[in-house]
Amino acid sequence: MAQRVKVISGDYNFLKGQKFIKVVFKFDGVTFARKKITEEQYIAERMAEIEKRKDKEEAEKWKNDWEYSKTKTFQDKFLASWNKNTDIEAATHFEKTKYTLIVEPTWISQGIFGGIGSIHAEMNSRMTFVETDNPNTVLMVVEGLKATGDNVIGVPNNNDRIAECYAKTSKMLALKVDYYTKK
Repeated sequence: MAQRVKVISGDYNFLKGQKFIKVVFKFDGVTFARKKITEEQYIAERMAEIEKRKDKEEAEKWKNDWEYSKTKTFQDKFLASWNKNTDIEAATHFEKTKYTLIVEPTWISQGIFGGIGSIHAEMNSRMTFVETDNPNTVLMVVEGLKATGDNVIGVPNNNDRIAECYAKTSKMLALKVDYYTKK
């Protein structure tokens, strides 16, 4: 699978000389699986599947983990990968930065955990760089395509696999940022 980032508009030049960037994560309008179902449908289907295999309590545990993953794990994975792969430090808590990066998944497939026979999770995303003080000023829009995530060993947690998609998306973008800002 080819994982890549594609610039839709703008370029990386505005990031030259920057030391920090604020990151905002959004989760609106994302679709799931080949059927491109809504998040509500995804949650309902996933919970029904878990309930059928195990029980209602396990389904509720998964739902709680899903909400936690969206607001913590996915973000942490993205930020850690970004900060490892470029010199521009990224965080959600920065208040005074010149630029903000808005990260939004557009499509997610949880894949299938099966050890050696696994199918990777996949994610497409849209990343928009804006001026922090004037968020209507869009400087660059980048599309993340086919970022994959897997945890071949360990606990078969689809949320962890999706978190790896966030890490790969971040790495793909951070490496491009690093390359173009050091030219």
